Amino acid sequence: YNNFYEFTTNKTEVRRLAAAFTPRPWTVEVKGMCAKPGVYDLDELTRRSKDHLEERIYRFRCVEAWSMVVPWTGVPLGRLLDLFEPSPSARYVRFVTVLRPEEMPGQQVGDRGSQFPWPYFEGLRMDEAYNDLALAVSGVFGHMLPNQHGAPIRVIAPWKYGFKSIKSIVEIEFQEHQPPTFWNDLV
Repeated sequence: YNNFYEFTTNKTEVRRLAAAFTPRPWTVEVKGMCAKPGVYDLDELTRRSKDHLEERIYRFRCVEAWSMVVPWTGVPLGRLLDLFEPSPSARYVRFVTVLRPEEMPGQQVGDRGSQFPWPYFEGLRMDEAYNDLALAVSGVFGHMLPNQHGAPIRVIAPWKYGFKSIKSIVEIEFQEHQPPTFWNDLV
């Protein structure tokens, strides 16, 4: 029971529809205002960060007025971002989710799919991304992150609503100016 509109807007169907999603192999493109842009293999990034892996229990809140307590496993987001050496003039970090309509039925356009402008994208100020509570998540409930929860990597910013916690990240971009966000662009 969760939201992952890339699969469906029906919370009870996400798990079933996400079962065939392939989260490995996985790469993340890093670009923008940083010293180490490039395309990185997620497993390599995980190996480089494994000494900083933590389990944290956070209340996860949704704008739909539900919440739950979740034990997440991951690396402090700031530690991950440090690997790319962001420029001091980068004031924001933008994240983009994967675009695979053949695996994610909610990304399909037309009668069966949605009319949302995929892929999903979200942003944080650098001070938010470097907040001690922000986490780059690779696991939940003591297991690897399942497909329906944003495998293989997502962001958790527990002081924000869930829509800021982007799932299945394939792109990280450091920017000087505030990036647009998915839901704000729809308004």
